[in-house]
Amino acid sequence: MLNYILSRIASACIVIFGVVLIVFMLIHMVPGDPVEVMLGESATAIDREALRHSLGLDQPLWQQFYQFLQGLSHFDLGHSLHSKQAISELIAARIGPTVELALASLLVAFLIAFPLGILAALKKDRLGDAAAMSFSLLGVSIPNFLMGPLLILLFSVLLGWFPVSGKSGLDSLVLPALTLGTALAAVLSRMIRASLLEVLNEDYIRTAKAKGLSRVRIIGLHALRNAMLPVITLIGLQIGALLAGAVITEIVFSWPGLGQLTIESIQKRDYPVVQACILLISTTYVVVNTLTDIVYGLLDPRIRLG
Repeated sequence: MLNYILSRIASACIVIFGVVLIVFMLIHMVPGDPVEVMLGESATAIDREALRHSLGLDQPLWQQFYQFLQGLSHFDLGHSLHSKQAISELIAARIGPTVELALASLLVAFLIAFPLGILAALKKDRLGDAAAMSFSLLGVSIPNFLMGPLLILLFSVLLGWFPVSGKSGLDSLVLPALTLGTALAAVLSRMIRASLLEVLNEDYIRTAKAKGLSRVRIIGLHALRNAMLPVITLIGLQIGALLAGAVITEIVFSWPGLGQLTIESIQKRDYPVVQACILLISTTYVVVNTLTDIVYGLLDPRIRLG
């Protein structure tokens, strides 16, 4: 198991380094000059060159990348080109709302996906299965940038139950969490259904039925527990998609999180902040998937021994 864990960690480190390199190169390939954004078009060439030199943007890319790696080795993400504030402080102020939104979305996804997936498996090829899978297809098909405004029109404008945008309390969290959670619930419910259908045909399930165990105990204690392995893997993979989807959702609902900070920094051509935000999201995705692989290896010896 130790060798398996070390191999997963080594792979994650290689992927994270690749992410750092790709993000740095792509950010500097984006059209637009942060100096022009900061000074405006009326600035003189001397002022532009002076500011570019003070920000270190006149250095070769390899030297900028080396300095970026040096900062990362000391957990120093640098400073914003615009506000001059430490990027770690900017992210610390925004990461809380994003984590709050992600956890609420996961809760919404679990509350929707597990009942739907179990219902679809128990009512295979019947009305309950068709209804659950239709909802799943609908959730996958509607993107966040459309689901969000639809929920705002229904629950905020027409019914007046929740705020339109912003972060003012628990009620303002409901619509963004529903927007993100329904898409994840749609994918999860299909996986739960498929895993349960495979498990329900196993011999130990028939043995449990022959012993007279209740249906609730058979499903909850035996079938669902053994059907969770692929579901856990899917949850780990979808957390990265959840963070990526949060960027769009935070813009739709003016949620003051990491996604909104990323978009604001892109508009200002604030390279260091954009790099830090994308790097944090990517690293979180890699770390979560590595932890998922480790948990999978703990639960299933065939994975780590293979």
